[in-house]
Amino acid sequence: MPAFLLSRLWQSLVLLVIVSIIGFTVLNLIPGGPLAQFALDPGMTQEDLDRIARQMGLDRPLPVQYLDWAGKLLTGDWGNSFRDGAPVLQVIGRHLWATFLLMGSSTALSIAIGTWIGIRGATHRYSVFDYTATVGAMIALSIPTFWFGLVGIYIFSLELGWLPAGNMYTIGDGSALNYLHHLILPSVVLSLVNVAIWSRYMRSATLDVINQDFVKTARAKGLTERRVLMKHVVGNALLPMITLAGMQLPGILGGALVTETVFTWPGMGRLFLDSLGYSDYPVIMGLLMFSAILVILGNLLADIVVALVDPRIRLG
Repeated sequence: MPAFLLSRLWQSLVLLVIVSIIGFTVLNLIPGGPLAQFALDPGMTQEDLDRIARQMGLDRPLPVQYLDWAGKLLTGDWGNSFRDGAPVLQVIGRHLWATFLLMGSSTALSIAIGTWIGIRGATHRYSVFDYTATVGAMIALSIPTFWFGLVGIYIFSLELGWLPAGNMYTIGDGSALNYLHHLILPSVVLSLVNVAIWSRYMRSATLDVINQDFVKTARAKGLTERRVLMKHVVGNALLPMITLAGMQLPGILGGALVTETVFTWPGMGRLFLDSLGYSDYPVIMGLLMFSAILVILGNLLADIVVALVDPRIRLG
């Protein structure tokens, strides 16, 4: 087990370094570079831009800039925002809870509903429910997230008036119920595509387990179908879903970016778009690295959990 963990940790660190190099290089090669926002000032001369570049160390070779930035990153200095001069980690921290709240609720919702749909579809193959779930999943996967968001706002906010159209809470009302009221629509919209993905994978995994010999043996012993399903099928079918949960994290983060924009949700996705518009490069790089760390940790945690519950993985 220790060798397995060290191997996964080493691979994660190498991947993180590669992501940082690519992200840093691409951002600095964009026309205008980190000085793009300063160049928009009509009173800014070329001499002023050169002076700012020297002060920020941008006149040095790109590899030297990267090593300096990476060294500060390791010490906890992620730079300061161009917009208000606040530390990048502090800026990200202001929006972190909003994103985790949205992602956590939508992930829990998609796993619960997707698992139930997948298991029921597998145990009732070729039924009306199975065909309906398949068609619904194809539709959910074919339509972009922002469209679901706009339709949800139109129906449930404008026409019915049941749910708020945006924001995280009503100004002046910070109660938990008010937060929940604002959370319902964006979390449901964000979970729709993930429900489709999870249900399809869960259906395939359940069908694969149902056809195994140990399930047939359990039935031959006289166990009820419900006991066979709960004791022998579901647990084994969920094993590959643990890995899927880690792999879905990038998609959830990407969906959160779109969802947060549609619903003006003050999370990291909204911050990323605002920072792009302002050319706030330190915050953009900070968000890129923070998201990469989350994705890598999610996949690493999924590998560890799978190894704990399945000795074949860690001993193979």
